[in-house]
Amino acid sequence: MVERVQDIATSSKDTIPADFIRSENEQPGITTVHGAFLEVPAIDFSDPDEEKVLRAIEDASRNWGMFQIVNHEIPNEAISKLQAAGKGFFELPQEEKEVYARPPGSQSMEGYGTKLQKEVEGKKGWVDHLFHKIWPPSAINYQFWPKNPPSYREANEEYANYLHGVVEKLFKSLSLGLGLEGHELKEAAGGDNLAYLLKINYYPPCPRPDLALGVVAHTDMCTITILVPNEVQGLQAFRDGHWYNVKYIPNALVIHIGDQIEILSNGKYKSVLHRTTVDKDKTRMSWPVFLEPPSDYEVGPHPKLVNEENPPKFKTKKYSDYVYCKLNKIPQ
Repeated sequence: MVERVQDIATSSKDTIPADFIRSENEQPGITTVHGAFLEVPAIDFSDPDEEKVLRAIEDASRNWGMFQIVNHEIPNEAISKLQAAGKGFFELPQEEKEVYARPPGSQSMEGYGTKLQKEVEGKKGWVDHLFHKIWPPSAINYQFWPKNPPSYREANEEYANYLHGVVEKLFKSLSLGLGLEGHELKEAAGGDNLAYLLKINYYPPCPRPDLALGVVAHTDMCTITILVPNEVQGLQAFRDGHWYNVKYIPNALVIHIGDQIEILSNGKYKSVLHRTTVDKDKTRMSWPVFLEPPSDYEVGPHPKLVNEENPPKFKTKKYSDYVYCKLNKIPQ
C-alpha cells in the first residue's frame, strides 16, 4: 500500500524523511519573503458598477494571474459545509479512505491519493489529496465521492450549483476584457462541456515546514481555478523574482488564471506561478476546482486575437495532449 503523508506526519517527531526535504533553491525557509504578505487584488463581485468589476478582473488577469473575489454570491454556509465534509473524509480511518484510492494505472486523476507529478529531483510534496468531478452530472463518477461523512454528497452538489454563477461571470468578464463577445471565451474553452474537477488538498502538520513544500511551484493546466482555502496560511505566489505569502481573506474565493486561458488569450492573460507551504502545528486544507476543457477538445489562441501583428504564441492542441506533456515534463 502507498504510504500516505497523513501517516508519515503522525510518526514524524522532529524530522521528516529525506525525500520531502527540498533543495536550498526551493526551501521555503530560505526562499520566502518573510514579514510581508502579497496583497493580490481583491475584487468585490457585488459592486453594482459592472464595468469597474470587469476592468478589475481584466487588469488582475493581465498583471497578476491571480486575484481574490469577495461578496461572490456563494453563501458562507455552503463553503463551511464543503469544508466540513472534506475535513470529515480525511479524519476517517485510513482503510476507509483507501476505498476511494485512485486505481493503479488509471488515466484519470480521480480518486484518493498522494502523488501526481513526477518531480525532477524525485522529491515528494507534503500532501494527500482527493480528486473528483462535481460538474456536469454526466461526467460525475460517484465511486470517488465518499459515502462518509453522510453530508458529503449534498455539500458538494450544493457548492457546484452555486459555482455556476461565479464561473459564468468570470468567463464573461475575461472574454469582454479581450475585446471578444461575452460568450466567446467560454465557448472556445469547452462551453457547457467544461468539467469542474474538485481537488481536496490535505497538508498535515510538518515538523520542518522550513524544508518541505506541500505542492511544488507550478502553473495550473486548466482554464481557471477557483479555490477555497482554510484559515491556515500556505498559498504563495511568485512575484518580481520572489516568493510571497498570499494574504488569507475569510470566505473569499482565490482565482488562478490557468494555462488554457493564457493560451486562448494568446498571452494577454498570464497563468500564475504558485506553490504551497505547510505548517508546523496546524493542518492546512484547500478546495480548488479546476475548470477543464473536455480531453479531446482542441485549445489554441482565439482566432479573433491572432493576426499579422499578433501571430500565435502557442500551438493549438488537444487538452489531453497538453496535460500529458505537462505531467511528463515534455516541451509543449
